[in-house]
Amino acid sequence: MKQEENKSTIKIGLGGPVTGPLAEYGEQVFNGARMAIDQINAKGGVLGRQLEAVVYDDACDPKQAVAVANKAVGDKIAFVVGHTCSSSTQPASDIYEDEGILMVTSSATAPEITARGHKLIFRTIGLDNMQGPAAGRYIADKAKPKNLAVIHDKQQYGEGIASEVKRTAEEAGLNVVVFEGVNAGDRDFASLITRLRQADVDFVYFGGYHPEMGLLMRQSRERGLEARFMGPEGAGNTEITAIAGAASEGMLVTLPKSSDQDPANAELVAAFKERNQDPSGPFVLLSYAAAQVIAEGIAKAGTTDTTKVAEALRSNSFTTPVGVLEFAESGDLKDFEFEIYEWHQDGSKTLAP
Repeated sequence: MKQEENKSTIKIGLGGPVTGPLAEYGEQVFNGARMAIDQINAKGGVLGRQLEAVVYDDACDPKQAVAVANKAVGDKIAFVVGHTCSSSTQPASDIYEDEGILMVTSSATAPEITARGHKLIFRTIGLDNMQGPAAGRYIADKAKPKNLAVIHDKQQYGEGIASEVKRTAEEAGLNVVVFEGVNAGDRDFASLITRLRQADVDFVYFGGYHPEMGLLMRQSRERGLEARFMGPEGAGNTEITAIAGAASEGMLVTLPKSSDQDPANAELVAAFKERNQDPSGPFVLLSYAAAQVIAEGIAKAGTTDTTKVAEALRSNSFTTPVGVLEFAESGDLKDFEFEIYEWHQDGSKTLAP
């Protein structure tokens, strides 16, 4: 029911990490959403009003995300793009739902976020129970390792997607010889690498983010573990190359399709490059789409009443840079596919064979 006060602008909160080890992902979200907001404003805004981005730093920390959500409530924000990490998005989304704030996340993939019957929570990305099986099937059908290890960072996102990979791989008959967690922030993986070598592991799936995965790959290479590595979209950015160096060559990663390569987006891609921003990050154009569907939902509803905007999102389709989006009753997309990419140490990626 929450409605933006009829002031000169319609404020859209942008929630994610400005600080901390995952700030790279927050920057992708902010850049994408800001570009959409700027381009919409250049065409006259929405309902005769301009959009205004308000950035909130949650550092991908659940407690800080709760503080951010409460601040957004106090700031009378009615719409949010974010949050970025699943562990932050879930507690924030509970507050937004209770307070009548409509949220669209472009990067939080944990299924639990939209499994609780909320009416004001949406996302422009797929779920871990889509991404994990896609990775598991590729490992079984293409990589065909003798001994698979599945490692995770004990967080909602990382452990959730790792569990899906393990389940899918075992159903396909693969031998998962190691399944265990490391702590987010760990920097020394010597004992884990010893166990992987003892188990004769030739393929490692890591559920988590690039800081830990990059270090694990680099240290594995240094200690003679020749296994191939694979990770989720939380590992697929150029920072992992900076951490892992040559060990990142050949890494496999599940990512949303590279919409920046779509010729239809050439003008938009050029606009990002004019700002010295990289449009190829997995969440940039998904965040553009998140801000876009909020704006178009407001326009279609003819009001900033978030209940009516949510109804507009569920009852319309939206043509965005990442494709035509349609929302299910849950707030999830009706259709989304993750693709498998091979990473290269120069920071580029190609579709995996």
